[in-house]
Amino acid sequence: MPVPLTVAAVEALRAQTPGVKHTTHFNHAGSSLPSEATLEAMRAHLWREATSGPMEAGVAAREQIEQARTLASRLLNARPAEIALTTGNSPAWGGAFAALGTWRPGDRILVARHEWGGNLATMRLTAQRAGASIEAIPSDDSGAVDPQALEAMLDERVRLIALTWMPANGGLINPAAAIGHVARRHGIAYFIDAAQSAGQLPIDVTQVGCDVLTSVGRKALRGPRGTGLLYVRQDFLPRLTPAFVDTYSAPLDTNGEPVLRDDAARLEPSELAPALRCGLANALQEALDIGLDNIRARIDDIAQTLRTELAQIDGVTVLDQGRERSGLVSFNVAGQEAAAVQRTLAAQGVSIGSNGVAYTPFDMNARGLDTIARASVSYLTTTAEIDTLLDRVRGLIR
Repeated sequence: MPVPLTVAAVEALRAQTPGVKHTTHFNHAGSSLPSEATLEAMRAHLWREATSGPMEAGVAAREQIEQARTLASRLLNARPAEIALTTGNSPAWGGAFAALGTWRPGDRILVARHEWGGNLATMRLTAQRAGASIEAIPSDDSGAVDPQALEAMLDERVRLIALTWMPANGGLINPAAAIGHVARRHGIAYFIDAAQSAGQLPIDVTQVGCDVLTSVGRKALRGPRGTGLLYVRQDFLPRLTPAFVDTYSAPLDTNGEPVLRDDAARLEPSELAPALRCGLANALQEALDIGLDNIRARIDDIAQTLRTELAQIDGVTVLDQGRERSGLVSFNVAGQEAAAVQRTLAAQGVSIGSNGVAYTPFDMNARGLDTIARASVSYLTTTAEIDTLLDRVRGLIR
């Protein structure tokens, strides 16, 4: 049974994380810091490849590699057959979207105002070719997507509802389950981009009601870059025909005809790095061992402290929205571009992120924002690190 993340427990986890000795890291939403055990899992497999041969090493580590799928299903309360392992969030999301098939003139796609720019780019290329439309769902007075406004927009032409659960440009958490209730009631396909959510929030896909959910290993899960997760609800799978297949996702039968797999791996490429999967498996196990409820509680406490302290600095504006908030803290410093703030802090050993309009164009334009600085926390983040960041931000203003 996971136990609460006490100060001693956090220090123990930090002692097993080499990166905390070298940087004050507030860019966990970009990519977090892996543990020694995750690094060792990758190194050990690479050594097997070097000494036994890559193909032979893959066979020897097959059970360990496949464990990533099983652990991902536990993380999301799904079945292993509903999980595909991918190279990242965007390939997972784009692959599932492409598998929806042909779009027609007049088809409608409804998205939250905070939709990730990469997803919008994918949808727009398809919509422009087909004569379909992409429309933003209004937000409520907290800034979150409004389920009632969504319901009022629905008609028989709506083919997809897409939601970025935790936007990249700040601390908002959208009401994913409430949107899911609307989608299920009307039988409309529902995609969730959970790139920032997996590993930071407890997720139960059966409660959320999504057909497709995508995420990535390198963020809150503290896994390696180049890994991702794709959940496809089993009953929804027949509606997805991949735009690209290979001998793993659609092996040929005795007549030379491709036979699509009957699990989510029909959207999984055969050419994935085994070493990265070994690292992902370890990172998933660590998150489950700590407990997602514990992670959520710790991150929420740290992020709220950081927001409160930043808001008290003259010249700093905290930009987060929503009634429920994540570990992404967005702010701007008066008279300074966010990218310049990021560079200055990096030179002082403090890592943050900065986002432009292209990341979340509907929301940034609606709020009149050109850029935002983003300090994203982890359960690894300490009070001392917050004090360091605050001191450096005060120094920017002085």
